[in-house]
Amino acid sequence: MMHMGNFGGMGYGGFGFGSIFMILFWVILIIVAVYLVKMYFGKTRQEPGHETAEDVLKRRYAAGDISKEEFNERMEVLKKT
Repeated sequence: MMHMGNFGGMGYGGFGFGSIFMILFWVILIIVAVYLVKMYFGKTRQEPGHETAEDVLKRRYAAGDISKEEFNERMEVLKKT
Protein backbone atom coordinates (compact mmCIF):
# COMPACT_ATOMS: atom_id res chain seq x y z
CA MET A 1 0.00 0.00 0.00
CA MET A 2 1.28 3.42 -0.91
CA HIS A 3 1.65 6.12 1.73
CA MET A 4 0.08 9.49 0.74
CA GLY A 5 1.98 11.63 3.23
CA ASN A 6 0.45 13.72 5.99
CA PHE A 7 -2.45 15.01 3.93
CA GLY A 8 -4.83 12.11 4.41
CA GLY A 9 -5.20 11.51 0.68
CA MET A 10 -6.88 14.89 0.07
CA GLY A 11 -4.21 16.33 -2.18
CA TYR A 12 -2.07 19.35 -1.45
CA GLY A 13 -2.69 20.81 1.99
CA GLY A 14 -5.96 18.89 2.45
CA PHE A 15 -7.80 21.23 0.07
CA GLY A 16 -8.90 19.32 -3.00
CA PHE A 17 -10.77 20.30 -6.13
CA GLY A 18 -14.03 19.04 -4.63
CA SER A 19 -13.94 21.82 -2.05
CA ILE A 20 -13.33 24.47 -4.72
CA PHE A 21 -16.28 23.26 -6.77
CA MET A 22 -18.51 23.14 -3.69
CA ILE A 23 -17.67 26.76 -2.82
CA LEU A 24 -18.21 27.77 -6.46
CA PHE A 25 -21.57 25.98 -6.48
CA TRP A 26 -22.78 27.85 -3.37
CA VAL A 27 -21.56 31.22 -4.66
CA ILE A 28 -23.39 30.72 -7.96
CA LEU A 29 -26.52 29.52 -6.15
CA ILE A 30 -26.55 32.60 -3.89
CA ILE A 31 -26.02 34.96 -6.85
CA VAL A 32 -28.90 33.37 -8.77
CA ALA A 33 -31.17 33.54 -5.69
CA VAL A 34 -30.40 37.24 -5.13
CA TYR A 35 -31.02 37.98 -8.82
CA LEU A 36 -34.39 36.20 -8.79
CA VAL A 37 -35.49 37.97 -5.60
CA LYS A 38 -34.54 41.35 -7.07
CA MET A 39 -36.44 40.60 -10.28
CA TYR A 40 -39.55 39.44 -8.42
CA PHE A 41 -39.74 42.28 -5.91
CA GLY A 42 -38.26 44.97 -8.16
CA LYS A 43 -41.23 45.00 -10.52
CA THR A 44 -43.81 45.72 -7.86
CA ARG A 45 -41.99 48.64 -6.28
CA GLN A 46 -41.66 51.91 -8.12
CA GLU A 47 -39.31 54.67 -7.11
CA PRO A 48 -41.06 57.72 -5.67
CA GLY A 49 -41.31 60.56 -8.14
CA HIS A 50 -40.84 58.25 -11.13
CA GLU A 51 -43.66 58.68 -13.63
CA THR A 52 -44.22 56.62 -16.73
CA ALA A 53 -45.14 58.29 -20.02
CA GLU A 54 -48.71 57.07 -19.60
CA ASP A 55 -48.89 58.67 -16.15
CA VAL A 56 -47.74 62.00 -17.58
CA LEU A 57 -50.32 61.80 -20.37
CA LYS A 58 -53.10 60.98 -17.92
CA ARG A 59 -52.08 63.84 -15.65
CA ARG A 60 -51.95 66.31 -18.57
CA TYR A 61 -55.37 65.17 -19.83
CA ALA A 62 -56.86 65.47 -16.37
CA ALA A 63 -55.43 68.99 -16.02
CA GLY A 64 -56.92 70.00 -19.39
CA ASP A 65 -53.57 70.58 -21.09
CA ILE A 66 -54.43 68.24 -23.97
CA SER A 67 -57.69 67.27 -25.67
CA LYS A 68 -59.25 63.81 -25.67
CA GLU A 69 -58.25 63.25 -29.31
CA GLU A 70 -54.67 64.25 -28.60
CA PHE A 71 -54.61 61.99 -25.53
CA ASN A 72 -55.89 59.01 -27.54
CA GLU A 73 -53.41 59.62 -30.38
CA ARG A 74 -50.46 59.80 -28.03
CA MET A 75 -51.58 56.71 -26.09
CA GLU A 76 -51.71 54.77 -29.38
CA VAL A 77 -48.17 55.88 -30.18
CA LEU A 78 -47.00 54.76 -26.72
CA LYS A 79 -48.66 51.37 -27.09
CA LYS A 80 -46.84 50.76 -30.39
CA THR A 81 -43.40 51.28 -28.83
